[in-house]
Amino acid sequence: MYFRDVIGHSDIKQHLTESVRRGKVPHATMLYGPEGVGKLPLSLAYARYLNCADRGIDDSCGKCPSCHKFDKLAHPDLHFVFPVVKSKVSDDYLPQWREFLSGSAYFNLNQWLAYINAENAQGVIYSKESDEIIRKLNLKVYEAPYKVMIIWLPEKMHDSCANKLLKMIEEPPGNTVFLLISEDRENVLQTIWSRCQPLRINSIGDEEMIRVIQQNFDLEANEAQTIAHIANGSYTKAVEMINSSDDTRFLFELFVNMMRSSVSGNIKSIKQSANEIAGIGREMQKSFLSYSIRMFREYFVNNLGAPEMVYMNDYEQDFGERFSPFINEKNIEKFNEEFSLAYRQIEQNGNAKIIFLDLCLKATMLLRK
Repeated sequence: MYFRDVIGHSDIKQHLTESVRRGKVPHATMLYGPEGVGKLPLSLAYARYLNCADRGIDDSCGKCPSCHKFDKLAHPDLHFVFPVVKSKVSDDYLPQWREFLSGSAYFNLNQWLAYINAENAQGVIYSKESDEIIRKLNLKVYEAPYKVMIIWLPEKMHDSCANKLLKMIEEPPGNTVFLLISEDRENVLQTIWSRCQPLRINSIGDEEMIRVIQQNFDLEANEAQTIAHIANGSYTKAVEMINSSDDTRFLFELFVNMMRSSVSGNIKSIKQSANEIAGIGREMQKSFLSYSIRMFREYFVNNLGAPEMVYMNDYEQDFGERFSPFINEKNIEKFNEEFSLAYRQIEQNGNAKIIFLDLCLKATMLLRK
């Protein structure tokens, strides 16, 4: 990954390259922002640039021995930490990680977990990871100017792991750079956050998104524009919409069934809907809850008569013509609150059947407000 491969963010690229050229490289940087906007691609390009033997003003040379090793993500001074399953450490999944990254550096946690066949397990950075990080970074730099540790999603790190790393992040060995990539800064341990230089990565602009979508996919201009609008600055979401329209349709149908059963108040129908959602696996359940929260927002905004602020496809809009009036100022906040609570409960391995039955019953009450 080179800076030229990163979509948009010309100001961030300039900031990062200038920091290297001026010798003002922070020992720890937290790149944070929405999912799919390019935080990991920027980190990979920055790590390459830091260690390039013949770097240019705007990008790495692509020809030196360091760049050739970065092409394979196999540079001895480049290290990764990321969520895994089965109480393992990142190195146990390093071959799969390199293979996955070689396909695209734009992806989300669900896609990574699906790639390693995590099934219902949730991705975690376990306590034992801290010992591996400390061991690696206490070794001398192997051959490059900088030893780089990229930590993807530090919010998934056990507190015990994070606490062990505090001193290392605050006072790392010489020529060591930490790059932490967060999509949920509120859940990053504050003591970790305070030891990093924050760098906000915003959404990708519509024009840049449309250009890249048309460049990479065989889509008409109006289709690319619709996808860019709904993706709302996330290239990961745009690609997911193009490649996984079946998944979106599946989540939509679950949502429709849940809302219809809740509106009906029929307890048999409510139980069927709750059991259906409870049987789809935890990561998909979390996707469903996130999707539902987004739909509540869209249907609420749809009532305001501001179509430019609505991010829905055709069948979501069709359902919204009848359903939007049910989502109003009396229940929108409570819907967000209850579905967010259910998300946290699923994330904490709560009983899915109980959680979704309770949620359907609550939805029944809220839809009558």
